[in-house]
Amino acid sequence: MPPKGHISSGVNHLDLLLDGLYIGDNVVWHDDAGSLASVFCLNFIHASLVQKKPLIYVTFDRSPKNLLDKLGSLGQDPLLTILDGFTHGKGAGSEVFLKFYKRPRRKNVCRVRLVENPRDPQAVVDSLYREHSGLKADVRFVFESLTGMQEIWGGEDKVLGFYSHSCPRLYELNTIAYWILEKRAHSPRLRAQINQIAQVAIDMRVKRGTTYLTVLKAENRSLDTLNKPFRYWTKDLHVTFDPERGTTGRLDLGQRLKAFRNKRGLSQKELATLVGVTPSTISQVESNLIYPSLPALLKISEILSVNVSSFFQDTGREQNRVVFPDSDAVEAVLDNLSEATVHAKALTPIDSTSRTEAYLLELLPKQSLAGHFFLHKGEEMGYVLSGKLRLKTKTGVFTAGRGDLIHLTSEIPLQWKNVGKGSARIFWIKIS
Repeated sequence: MPPKGHISSGVNHLDLLLDGLYIGDNVVWHDDAGSLASVFCLNFIHASLVQKKPLIYVTFDRSPKNLLDKLGSLGQDPLLTILDGFTHGKGAGSEVFLKFYKRPRRKNVCRVRLVENPRDPQAVVDSLYREHSGLKADVRFVFESLTGMQEIWGGEDKVLGFYSHSCPRLYELNTIAYWILEKRAHSPRLRAQINQIAQVAIDMRVKRGTTYLTVLKAENRSLDTLNKPFRYWTKDLHVTFDPERGTTGRLDLGQRLKAFRNKRGLSQKELATLVGVTPSTISQVESNLIYPSLPALLKISEILSVNVSSFFQDTGREQNRVVFPDSDAVEAVLDNLSEATVHAKALTPIDSTSRTEAYLLELLPKQSLAGHFFLHKGEEMGYVLSGKLRLKTKTGVFTAGRGDLIHLTSEIPLQWKNVGKGSARIFWIKIS
C-alpha cells in the first residue's frame, strides 16, 4: 500500500534519514539506555500539537504529575490526552497518586484519563479506542512503554498480542504512533516480531559515551541510510547529528547520480521507470556496486537534464557563468507534494556544484502543506514575489506577503498555507 501522507517528526535530520514520517506509521524505538528516545518523542509531540493534531500519550511508567513535569509547556495543550495506566498499575492505586485526581484542575491544560484496570490488556484496549473515538483528524500516539506493559502484564506474549492487534488497527485509522521499548528488557524473539509488524524501527545505543541512531526498517521508502549508525548529540530539545564527511576526491558516480536525482525530485523507482531499468539497478549504481551501460547513462543524463561528463568530473562550467537562461531551468518534483498543490522549477542547473540552489515555487490558491517544501538541513531564504503566505514553526506562526524575505536557519516549517486570493509565488534559495 502506498504512503498516505508525509509528516515531519519534529527533528530535521531524522526526517532526512527517514524521508519523513508517513500517515499510518508505527515507529518502534529500541532504546538501549531507556532514556534516549525521550527527546525524539518530545519533538514529535511538539510538531503534532503545532499542526493542531490531537495526541494520546499512553503511560505505564510515570505518574500523571511526573509526566506533566516532563512535558512542561506541552502539557498545557488541550489537544493532548494522557491515558494513565500507571496509577492503578505500577502505582498500585496508592492514595499518593490518586490525590492527583482530587485536586482542582486548571483551565487550558491537557486531559488526563485514568485506566481503572491497566493490568487487563483488554481494558487498556477499550480505554484507548474510547478516547480515540472522541477525537477528530489524524490522531497521533506515544506509548511509554512496551516494557512497562510487560512488567505489569507478566509476560511477552500479552505484550505481543496487544501490539499485534493495535499496530494494524492504528495504521488503518490513519494515525502515527511512537512505541518505546527498553531493548535489553526484551528477548530477541519479541523485538524481531515487533519489527516485522512495524512500519519503522529505530535502534538507539550508547557506545563509549557517544549516542548512535540506526534506522533498521522504513517501509515504503527507498533509503540508503538503513542499518547505518549515525552519531548525534542532544541538548534540551535540540538534536544535532554528526555532519557528513566530505568526499575523498575519487570517482563517485553513484553519489553524483543520487545528488542529481534528488535535485530533480525523482525516486529511484521513478527514475528506473523512465530509464527502462529496474529500481535495483539504480540502487546498485548509486551504491557504486555496478556501473550503468553507456545507453543507460545517456538516457539518465537526458532525463536529469545534465551533461554526461558531470557524472565523472567537476566540469566547473558554471563557475564562470553569469547568466543562466530560462532554458536551463527544469520542472522539479518536490518530495510527496502534489503538483496540484505546489509547482516548482529548479532555476540553477541540476549538475551545478554551487553551494546554493535556486527555485521558483508557486503555492496554488487555498492550498496548504503539512510540512516543508524540502527535506533540507542547511540554511534557506525565500523572497515573496506575489501573494500571501502563513507558515508555522516551532517558535510561532508568521505571515509573509509580497516583498517580504523569509529566512530559515535551523528549523523546518511545520506548515505552509496560502492565505491570499491568488497563487503565492516565491523565489527560494537553499544553501548547503
